[in-house]
Amino acid sequence: MNAVEIEQAITDLAEQPFDPAEFPYAFLEAFGNKATTIKRLRAGASNKSDLGGVLQTSNIHILTCDAGQVTKMLAALKASPATTRAKARFILATDGTDFEAEDLQSDAPPVVCAFKDFPDHFGFFLPLAGINTVRQISENAFDIRATSRLNRLYLELLKDNPDWGKAERRHDMNHFMARLIFCFFAEDTDIFIGKGRFTDTVTQMSAKDSTNTHEVIAELFRAMNIKNEDRAKEKVPRWAADFPYVNGALFSGSVEVPRFSKIARSYLLHVGGLDWTKINPDIFGSMIQAVAEDEERGELGMHYTSVPNILKVLNPLFLDDLRAKLEEAGDNPRTLLNLRKRIAKIRVFDPACGSGNFLVIAYKEMRAIEAEINQRRGEPDRASEIPLTNFRGIELRDFPAEIARLALVIAEYQCDVLYRGQKLALAEFLPLRNENWITCGNALRLDWLNLMDVGGSGVRLVSDDLLQTPLDQAEIDFENEGGETYICGNPPYQGYSDRGKEQNAEMDLVLDEWGNVKRLDYIACWFKKAADYIGREDASCAFVATNSICQGEQVSLLWPNILAQQLEIFFAHTSFDWRNNAKGNAGVTCVITGICRTGQRRKYIFYDGIVKEATNISPYLIDGPNTVMEQRTSSICGLPEMALGSSGIDGGHLILEKEECRKLLEVAPEAARFIKPYVGGADIIKGTHRFCIWIDDTDIDEAADIPAIKSKIDACREYRLNAGRDARKASSVPHRFFYRKFRDEEALVAPMTSSSRREYLPVELLRRGVVVSNGALVIYGRTPMVFSLLSSKLHAVWLATTSARMRTDYRYSVNLTYFTFPVPPLTEKNQVDLTRCAEDILLAREHHFPATIADLYDPANMPPDLRAAHDRNDEVLERIYIGRRFKNDTERLEKLFDLYTKMTAAADKAPTKKDVAKRAAAKKRI
Repeated sequence: MNAVEIEQAITDLAEQPFDPAEFPYAFLEAFGNKATTIKRLRAGASNKSDLGGVLQTSNIHILTCDAGQVTKMLAALKASPATTRAKARFILATDGTDFEAEDLQSDAPPVVCAFKDFPDHFGFFLPLAGINTVRQISENAFDIRATSRLNRLYLELLKDNPDWGKAERRHDMNHFMARLIFCFFAEDTDIFIGKGRFTDTVTQMSAKDSTNTHEVIAELFRAMNIKNEDRAKEKVPRWAADFPYVNGALFSGSVEVPRFSKIARSYLLHVGGLDWTKINPDIFGSMIQAVAEDEERGELGMHYTSVPNILKVLNPLFLDDLRAKLEEAGDNPRTLLNLRKRIAKIRVFDPACGSGNFLVIAYKEMRAIEAEINQRRGEPDRASEIPLTNFRGIELRDFPAEIARLALVIAEYQCDVLYRGQKLALAEFLPLRNENWITCGNALRLDWLNLMDVGGSGVRLVSDDLLQTPLDQAEIDFENEGGETYICGNPPYQGYSDRGKEQNAEMDLVLDEWGNVKRLDYIACWFKKAADYIGREDASCAFVATNSICQGEQVSLLWPNILAQQLEIFFAHTSFDWRNNAKGNAGVTCVITGICRTGQRRKYIFYDGIVKEATNISPYLIDGPNTVMEQRTSSICGLPEMALGSSGIDGGHLILEKEECRKLLEVAPEAARFIKPYVGGADIIKGTHRFCIWIDDTDIDEAADIPAIKSKIDACREYRLNAGRDARKASSVPHRFFYRKFRDEEALVAPMTSSSRREYLPVELLRRGVVVSNGALVIYGRTPMVFSLLSSKLHAVWLATTSARMRTDYRYSVNLTYFTFPVPPLTEKNQVDLTRCAEDILLAREHHFPATIADLYDPANMPPDLRAAHDRNDEVLERIYIGRRFKNDTERLEKLFDLYTKMTAAADKAPTKKDVAKRAAAKKRI
């Protein structure tokens, strides 16, 4: 369950008659506990309460009690030995009138309230549902509650008006919801005279059986689209005449309203009863967007980007600079005036704006700086000079685009109230302007230069409806010309395997001049269009992106093209988890990169809560030159050859599971000489055992005399005859693996794919005689020293940077990771020390037999002796590199890239075999 669903469930619970016996179970059910869990608690199997209540281990101890005993019982719960033994985080006592609860594992104040009001504190209990972002949700409790109510209203209306849910009427429905949101906000903020005026009017003028509810609302909408002087002529009824003229920007066009059932009417009145002064337009927009999007409703209310994450983009992009200038200005009136003029000219553009989160936060932060300027200049009541239309966006879907405009309008009013007072805010809020500055369209097919033309060419298109986007893009002139432009946002990321035909077509369209770059993530299109824009205008850009664009193959496909346009990275947030509040959300690992023209800005790298000024930020987001890793065919420092393992392309007929192998040998023990152990990457990690049929050409006749073997060979032949062209070529030798790399030697094996959760690459040393599959990489020969290198944190950091990703797993690249891994020259003692470290790691693993690699390298459960062996290995190796331990991964990467750059430069200078031959020939001629 997500926070919205939980809030609704406990609200329903609070409205039901209090049943002391049932309340604890209903409370737990509201937080997502399964029926089987509740059943076990009821039966007493898992209920360890010593006070006659309900105690769920590691979660909560609940007690219902007699009237007036709540405080006393809460103290008893806290003192209960059972509470301590079960490590309960929460205690809760209620008598159906009063309600008290405490979080025993945090400093949060206890909840003390009337029983009917406990849903107001739903965020306090969210850890019961595995949701630990309680502070964020508590701060945005109103938005979650409003989203929940609007969702119920939306779904109820669609029940009675199914045609409004169809594609051709979806816009009408969304438009209606946006108008309602405005009315709810306006009636609680005195935009409409009298608090609750809209809801009260619907209550009074519509029949309780809801037969005319739609007509009443439609009449109110119509009134708000008619100027006061025209209302008599348009026969606006008295009960609607007091509502202000809002302007056709919001209520023009059709005022048709869906029909209401009695239930829908009650939901409407319930929504109107909320306190809409608490709305957070920067959060609410993304949440309400999910109401209208069928595919998003499953995570309703969780689709918003947190303000701290948005500020990771906006602060270094331009807000930090504005605040620094404000600090420098002090109380100097002229300097403050110049800064205010600069702020008024700034344009913020989000080309994938959704419901406007980035734009709203940028606007609010700029208003705060402007308000401080006005305060210092002694002009606190001065009207804002920051035009709302300087905050531009593009959004593919119409409803989020509508909500983005509405969110900005609400943000403007709230800022006016905050900085200038309610009276001045109201005086200037209505009527709304009709400029359509958020464009509904495809950002990859629109011309950003035309949309964001800063040359002052004038308004070429003005919509007559704030919430009705024309087919052509909106083109509104900027109120204050001549300033800088900042492009920002969180565009869609889709990787190569996740894109549809339309997205691939858009990539072809946008990235055509870069050549074959299909392996890039979809977000590369936004970087390309932003780079083109910056090349033409005074602008900078910062996007949130998956960290894959700064790793592995994608670096060479994206960044040389960006940097070639005389651009550079001027700030970067290195990899961090970008999560929302949904339970079980795996999140995504992101980076933020800021781009500007070369030489314009100071450079900063943010990592692990630290900020570091950099000389240059490379495409790998480290302080260093713009070195882009090139694929190599041999090791840069002379490490032994690594190759992909052997591949059958046999339809599985030459591979034997453990039980299948046992049965075959029972029938034909003479087949043993043609069977070898067989391992792939997953086998190494999970500790599974498989086998394969391995027959040399000289032994085929003898092997074919064994029926159990011959049937496998025949099945392989049949498979290859019906497979692809290459497989058909090998159908004449069906006893053989298609791709044979096996050597009868000891081997070091690394999985092709490995979880990024592990701190180390899980490599393994194998005895001779084991066939390695193409699901793993293999180095033949006795190589404990190389085992030490590949098992190090240094190599893990290099792997994370240079290899590609498959979802969140590493996809090891021999050419980009192993062959490029820079190792300084090793003395004989270094090699002995590293070999001993490798042996210690292997001994520590063996000590925990039969635990698998998956067990041993689970970061939460890694055995202390194994961790100590790895720490020792890291210390020995890192002292070889710099004489001490590295401070962090950033320092590790900087050293590795520095070493890589020096080694490649030396390799480039070194004469090739061809050069040596030429010189020898020249000497001979002389």
